[in-house]
Amino acid sequence: MREVLTSELVPGMVLGDDILNFTGQLVFSKDFVLTDKAITRLAYYSIPSVIIQDDDTEIKYEEIKPIEIAPPPAFEESVHSQKVKASPNFQKFKKEFEENLESFKGSINDIVTLNKPIDPDALFAQTVNMTTFSDSSISTMDMIQNMREYDDLTFAHSMNVALICNVFAGWLHWDAEETKLVTLCGLLHDIGKLKIPDSIIKSPNKLTDNQYKIVKTHTIKGYEILKEHSYLDPHIAYSALMHHERYDGTGYPLGIAGEKIDKYARAVGIADVYDAMTSARVYRGPWCPYRVVELYENEGFQKYDPEFIITFLENVVNTYLHNDVLLSNGEKGTIVFNNKAFLSKPIVQTDFQVYDLSKETGLHIEKIL
Repeated sequence: MREVLTSELVPGMVLGDDILNFTGQLVFSKDFVLTDKAITRLAYYSIPSVIIQDDDTEIKYEEIKPIEIAPPPAFEESVHSQKVKASPNFQKFKKEFEENLESFKGSINDIVTLNKPIDPDALFAQTVNMTTFSDSSISTMDMIQNMREYDDLTFAHSMNVALICNVFAGWLHWDAEETKLVTLCGLLHDIGKLKIPDSIIKSPNKLTDNQYKIVKTHTIKGYEILKEHSYLDPHIAYSALMHHERYDGTGYPLGIAGEKIDKYARAVGIADVYDAMTSARVYRGPWCPYRVVELYENEGFQKYDPEFIITFLENVVNTYLHNDVLLSNGEKGTIVFNNKAFLSKPIVQTDFQVYDLSKETGLHIEKIL
């Protein structure tokens, strides 16, 4: 048996123990053979690592895939991704992201270790400047989706969440002050992770129950760091505390539900999970956004503010309207209409026919082209 981080799991690995969510409900049983979708579901439930059976008991992914199906490798870069990365605006965005990432690391480390003051205006200006490189053909969400080589557990992830929150605020029609505030909430939501000992975060061994409890205290530690800076808007500290709370009361650390959860924390929580689910894995590139939306639909919307999650997902899929896609049956087509009742299953026009994916069992979008 060995412990493996969720970000390093590969389809075909076999669970060595039952997986429970925060409330003690069974997610997967011991001996379950992991699939790509199951691994992303673990990210959905914010499960950091699992116990995997030794290599000699694992079922190899190639053995469980149907032999007659030979899709292109899941990590193969799509034409759409190549188009985004080749654009001048993406090159500017990438350069700005890299520069801001180093600056952000230094600022956050100084805040946590040296108790230096936080300059919210400077942090916001650095972040929002990156959104100026998007245009009508390439959105900020597209650019984030193609920056996954810089993904990490704290710094790049926090910048991604801040950028997603900034876009999300526009979708919610929030005013300038609310947009600035939720962007800062996203940027600083995980600051408490820097107070968790490396011996726990990077432990090669199975974490004890007590160590798991310590990992979850990053929410409380983040709140304690931020509340000491009394000049900051209190919503920033509340977002650090509550971004793992869920609308149905199944989150942590307080287990509160509904509108008792801070408004900005409810938005940050959605951006946080979306960024985690669209991150690359060791065996594939980032998931197609439609597959992520499908996971939300399958798991149910009750965990998130209904207005927020519907607005978020509707706008995510609208971003890809009229894009070319590859279907799971190998056909290529164009998204011509989004189904509001089935957001992950739009209407796709191919050379041969029109597919309403909400009425096609087993047919789904494989990737954006």
